[in-house]
Amino acid sequence: MAQLPSRQELKRELVARGFEPFRTLGDAVVLADRVRDNLIMDSGVSAGVAETLFVRVVFHAEEMAFPGEEASHLLVRARELARPLLSRGYREVGVAAVPIRDPGDRSQILDTWHEVTFVRTVHSLEELVEELRIALPIEKTAGPGPRS
Repeated sequence: MAQLPSRQELKRELVARGFEPFRTLGDAVVLADRVRDNLIMDSGVSAGVAETLFVRVVFHAEEMAFPGEEASHLLVRARELARPLLSRGYREVGVAAVPIRDPGDRSQILDTWHEVTFVRTVHSLEELVEELRIALPIEKTAGPGPRS
């Protein structure tokens, strides 16, 4: 690729190719998952630009779905969801425990999501689009999650 696009140029290109941005975070455009016509959610998939173009996918397991299970086991569940992407060159780049707070009372934690993040570097916009189309439909939540 001759010159990398800016994040805003990348966002415009993704929209032109039929993707729906959910938000931008730092170096990445997070794509939306349209659950219903009037409801969009974070898909867990983002396209970004840093030194190269990349696809980032976040998988998670919800504590409430597996009562009493240790965090290490929940991470195994999340990693298992990523299996289809491993042979495509995705690599694990991080783990996190993310508290899900009550929107009505931010002091209350409703659940904790144990997340594992995977990234794949791509070398062209066409390769980026191909990877996004592969990553978007993959299930990213171990447990009931928001689609249930």
